Amino acid sequence: MLKERVEEALNKVRPSLQADGGDVELVEVNDADGVVKVRLQGSCAGCPMSQMTLKMGIEKILKQNVPEVSRVESV
Repeated sequence: MLKERVEEALNKVRPSLQADGGDVELVEVNDADGVVKVRLQGSCAGCPMSQMTLKMGIEKILKQNVPEVSRVESV
């Protein structure tokens, strides 16, 4: 169930990423510690701002929408 809620929250971020030629793929959700692993794709994968996008964009939205999320990591 947590994975579905995380996917729904990611769908709120996707349009912004896709507008810049990128995307995000959900790789894993650890229910025990709330760690979400994602893979940035397209132009996001090689962008120098990708860590800021990950922390200030994706992680922020996920934590707001799914309080069980403790952090987001890129794989």
